Amino acid sequence: MNTTLGAPHIVKVFSEELERLSADVVAMGGLAESMVSDALRAASMRDGDLAARVKMTDARVDQMQRDIEKQIIKLLALRQPIARDLRVCIAALKIVNDLERVGDLAKSIARRVPTLNESEPTALNGAVERMGRVVQSHLNQVLDAYATSEARRAVAVWERDDNVDEHYNALFRDLITAMRENDSMIKPGAHLLFIAKNLERIGDHATNIAEVVHYLVTGQELTGDRPRGPRPETS
Repeated sequence: MNTTLGAPHIVKVFSEELERLSADVVAMGGLAESMVSDALRAASMRDGDLAARVKMTDARVDQMQRDIEKQIIKLLALRQPIARDLRVCIAALKIVNDLERVGDLAKSIARRVPTLNESEPTALNGAVERMGRVVQSHLNQVLDAYATSEARRAVAVWERDDNVDEHYNALFRDLITAMRENDSMIKPGAHLLFIAKNLERIGDHATNIAEVVHYLVTGQELTGDRPRGPRPETS
């Protein structure tokens, strides 16, 4: 009798554990997303205090990753999930790795703010902000796709990866030209290049997450090459 009654209870507890795992991944995603937003706002507004808070927040993201990984290891060891339940665990493991890198990249952007504060903003700062808005939109949409288990929304982000590349390539060319023509642009231009590259990499992590969400929901991997813009010329 106890065994019969216990089986549904175990299934319910496992289901609740998986729901808690997904909720924790969503919470980590929200924190990483806010770091990107705050880092870009700090760079735009030349807000050193906000940049410092972004750098401090990175430790929370790292701790969340460690905590979620412990949850996943425990679930795999004790529950031995199969089929979609196993995909939930594997997807969470992959996504938190991407989110941890997003946090690192946001922190890297924030670290550039004190140096940017030493020079006056230019039109190219605005181009970085526009690229940032595109990347933020991709990250927001793919995290929403994970939270709502919508494969089509994830695929939509995956298909627009080349949009980020196009912004980066145009910005790269413009910054190189400005630095060649004006020596005073070399230092701030170099830091804007680093920020643009960090944004491109955040876009890549959003695309990684899109692939994981598609696999989580459908059990199928996305096939074909990612849409990508041409690489910028450096000569």
